Amino acid sequence: MFKIVKREEMSEGTVILNEIEAPLIAKKAKPGQFVIMKANETGERIPLTMADTDPEKGTITVIYMVVGKSTALFKTLQEGDAFQDIIGPLGKATHLEKVGTVVCVGGGTGIAVLHPITRGLKEIGNKMITILGARNRELLILEDHMRSVSDELHITTDDGSYGRQGLVTDALRDILEAEDVKQVVAIGPVPMMKFVSRLTAEYNVPTMVSLNPIMVDGTGMCGGCRVSVGGTTQFACVDGPEFDGHQVDYDELMKRLQAYCEDEKKCYNEFCTLEQA
Repeated sequence: MFKIVKREEMSEGTVILNEIEAPLIAKKAKPGQFVIMKANETGERIPLTMADTDPEKGTITVIYMVVGKSTALFKTLQEGDAFQDIIGPLGKATHLEKVGTVVCVGGGTGIAVLHPITRGLKEIGNKMITILGARNRELLILEDHMRSVSDELHITTDDGSYGRQGLVTDALRDILEAEDVKQVVAIGPVPMMKFVSRLTAEYNVPTMVSLNPIMVDGTGMCGGCRVSVGGTTQFACVDGPEFDGHQVDYDELMKRLQAYCEDEKKCYNEFCTLEQA
């Protein structure tokens, strides 16, 4: 059992932070890696990239958005409760290299994934420029955490309620015009990563993205997390989750992510009805 030692509701309760006792995972985990979690005996296996680790405390931190039955079940767990199973660290760690100026672009819960990567890149001497995007100010997460690991922080909101009104690509284009950017890291909703990659291709700037396809076992056996990268099939769980953003077939990825949307919605509604009864 993996006890929750800290729980925080973010973004009006739609995004949940859990700091969890998992000493063996915390000791070995590196930026970019993920875990697969299960709430109880009948729960679904959910892959989540770690937002932080603390080897001394023996804890890992995950941040997730409540979008379906399984994440709604996760939300019912309080401090002192425990997840039945957590396996990891899984996936390849982020390749961290001193290259110069790096722009990290995050959206939604992708900001949580971006945090340890940005910190790792800064610690080895890169100049870190960070762009965070959200629909509105209430949905923005980890601003202070990202500011602490960035040399510059830019915020965009769709409605203009905070920072610059517009998209992350608007701010990114300005930075690409003004700075000698050596690398871009983009993590967030698939459309965001798609258009960031399309923009950076214009400037011939290497771009890394972290993908979140449907996943089951996390060890490369089921093939559920397959993605097309550079015209070849890759498995996000063992070949990723990070890939060259200029080579990803985003349209195929979005279609695969939508495969079970109706079933997920039905299960979520049934779960909420039972919880309220």
